[in-house]
Amino acid sequence: MVLNTTTLGESGPLVVFCHGLFGQGKNWTTIAKSVAEDHRVLLVDMPHHGKSEWPDHFDYVDVADRVAELFSADDPVALVGHSMGGKAAMVLALRHPELVERLCVVDVAPVDYESRSEFAGYIEAMLALDLSALESRGDADAALEPAVPSRTVRSFLLQNLRRTDDGWSWQPNLEVLGRDLASLGGWPEDALAGTAPYDGSTLWIAGEKSAYVQDEHAEAMSRWFPKVRRITIKGAGHWVHSEEPQIFTEVLRRFLGRSA
Repeated sequence: MVLNTTTLGESGPLVVFCHGLFGQGKNWTTIAKSVAEDHRVLLVDMPHHGKSEWPDHFDYVDVADRVAELFSADDPVALVGHSMGGKAAMVLALRHPELVERLCVVDVAPVDYESRSEFAGYIEAMLALDLSALESRGDADAALEPAVPSRTVRSFLLQNLRRTDDGWSWQPNLEVLGRDLASLGGWPEDALAGTAPYDGSTLWIAGEKSAYVQDEHAEAMSRWFPKVRRITIKGAGHWVHSEEPQIFTEVLRRFLGRSA
């Protein structure tokens, strides 16, 4: 399977960024440019997203294994993942620890999130959009507004709308993501049965205003990642790296510069 990637930087250890649901590798560009001053950087369009190919189903083991094919044990990576990308990064580190020198998990935990109605609503609204009737991106924004009243969220979702000679299309694999939303919000506990904890240095970054990282999640995080260190960034919600990019970048660069 072909995954679309973007590279920055020419020397130093390799840092790989994995985006969340409805995202693209380029979402990390601002932070990646700072990191690329002394690292090689790889931005990945995750399976089902961006310009990467679409498998016929979604589960974290499959996604993690596909991303793992980009790396080599001869050049282990610092792996950074947000939300969906954070879960995929955790599964990758657990299944292929020889590929991951250190791990940064952003605002997600290795648990099953039972509430998925928000994302189901976004997917339903995007699929309901009559793409053949669109004349502009503004038309799409207006059509989504009743179902997605937040301008910030609409702008984020509309980054996935592309116009070609054949008309408008969505880049994410909305049908499969919607069908397999339970897997996307879950955690593959059964598939990881018997898997050893990841013994590398792990940074767990949470947003103060986000509900995705709770104190009760700490036990699961420590069980899978015993060398975890948790940092909460004040004033940030779920999209920590875009809401507080300077603080996030400083925290990440300090982590990347530490010895294991």
